[in-house]
Amino acid sequence: MKELTFDTLLAVFEEMFGPALFWIMVAVAGVITLAYLYVLVRDRALSMRKFLLAQLSMPFGAIAAVVFVQWITSSGFRDIGGPVDVIVLLGVAAAGAVGLAILVYTLQALVQGKQDGSAAGRT
Repeated sequence: MKELTFDTLLAVFEEMFGPALFWIMVAVAGVITLAYLYVLVRDRALSMRKFLLAQLSMPFGAIAAVVFVQWITSSGFRDIGGPVDVIVLLGVAAAGAVGLAILVYTLQALVQGKQDGSAAGRT
């Protein structure tokens, strides 16, 4: 592989996860992103309480993402071959952490509903 292109990455991810699972994950990520944007536009502000709870979930998202990738690729931590593998796993962990934080924040906002103006300063 001489060049790293979008098509190459797409082919690698489809090969790694399988086409069906990969596109399901892309669709779920898209729906969560749209819901998050809806909540941000609807509320016009971030709730620091929801944001704190979302941040507290981040380690669980990081661990779950790494374990999921290790499971789906049928490999283990003993198969880590060098610095690039560690960097990739750290990237997977970061993506899982941020993804779960966005999901937790969005779910909290959707379940609790829109806060009125007087309560927004206290949340």
